[in-house]
This record gives sequence, C-alpha cells and structure tokens, in this order.
Amino acid sequence: MKETIALIDGDSLIYYEMGKPTLEEALESLDGRLHQMFEMTHATHYAGFLTSGRCFRYAAAKTKPYKGNRKKGDKPIIFPAIKEYLKQKWNFVSIPELEADDLVSIYHDPLKTVICSPDKDVLYQNKGVHYNYGKAEPIIVDENEALGFLWKQMLMGDSTDGIQGIPKVGPKTAETWLKDLLPNEMPEFVLNKYIEKFDIHEGIHRFAETFKLVYMLKSKEDVFRETGIELENLITYDVQPTIEEEWV
Repeated sequence: MKETIALIDGDSLIYYEMGKPTLEEALESLDGRLHQMFEMTHATHYAGFLTSGRCFRYAAAKTKPYKGNRKKGDKPIIFPAIKEYLKQKWNFVSIPELEADDLVSIYHDPLKTVICSPDKDVLYQNKGVHYNYGKAEPIIVDENEALGFLWKQMLMGDSTDGIQGIPKVGPKTAETWLKDLLPNEMPEFVLNKYIEKFDIHEGIHRFAETFKLVYMLKSKEDVFRETGIELENLITYDVQPTIEEEWV
C-alpha cells in the first residue's frame, strides 16, 4: 500500500472554527474537517503544524511591519482552547521562529505528501498535489508554476501580510511581465524592476527584504540561513485509516 502523508496547516483551521457559538461546536466541526481531509487526500498518515508566536519575518521586515495592516485586538476566548486541542488530541506541533506555512513546505515531498491548506502562498509555491480545505478541492502545481508564483509575489507583494513589493504593480501587470520568461530568467528580471523603481542601492535592499518575506522555507538549510536554528527531524507521522475513495 502506498504511503500518503497529509501535511496540515493548522493556523487556518483555528480561524475557521473560532467563530462558532460554543467550544463544543468548534471542536466537533474541527474534527469533521480533519476527517474530510484524510478521506479526500487518501491519507494513510498525517502531520499537523501551528505557528509558534512571532516568526523570523517580523524582524526581517524593515520597510513596513510584517502583517502590520491586520486588525489588532483580543482573539475570541475559544482560540487558545482550539489551539491546545489540536496539540493534545491531534499532536500538532510548532517550532520557534517558523510559521505553519514554512513547516508544511519544509517537510513536503511531492512523491508522498499532500499539503492541506487554504493559503495560496503555501499551495502555489510548492510543486505537487495539494488540497485546499477551504474550498474542498485538489490543487495540482508543477515546478514552473511554483516558481512563477513566487516571482509574481515578488513583483506585487502581498497586501494581506503587509508586504509592499513594487508599488502599483498588481496581478495583471506581474503576469504580463513574466509570461514569456523562463523560470531561470525571472530572478534577474525582477531584480532589475526593483532597481528601476528604487535605484540600485534601495532596489537591491528591497528585493532582498521582499524575498525573505514571501519565500516559503523549503529545507533545513533555508531554516538555518534565516533563523540560525539547526532544525532536527522532530515530527512523527500519525496513522490514519486508508480511505478507498480516489480524489484526483
């Protein structure tokens, strides 16, 4: 039997459920959503991840605060309870300085894992077969598409996370600029666009900063470069019963 591992971005799971009227309803819905993931991905095993506090990107963001445009305020009282439930019942883990997005990307192996997330950044920056549990649909991304998405983000930034990119460059402009380029031509092209906009010194600085903010870490080497942490393979894959229903 082929082993298929579901790698689950747990952050969005919490946000989907924390608006429920009661904690009991939130946990029941959460369990149902997880079981649906296992069925739809045909998973034999899974590993779940959560963000641990402030990640390294907060310190890397110099031009604008990372996620600084998000509304501040106290989270619903059931938020920490749901997070603890994921840790205690479902064995979700977190690692200092890293976001759940990074962790699913780091442990992703296109031959045996399926990333489960509603977040476009993690879904489209990684090649392979993924599952968008917000829309309950599979996503298939090849290597060229993953690279193209990264460099599109480099041009346009990410307003959700307060990442500027090149001002006034939106999705249509970014796609038009990149559509005729080979993946190995994109880094130099994008760097030159930053230099054209900001001059050589500021352009190189902003290019490097934006890359740190939008790039999903994908290896232990990436983790050490950005955080100085020597990441050990601390995760274990919990077993789920195989579901015979095919999903792609």
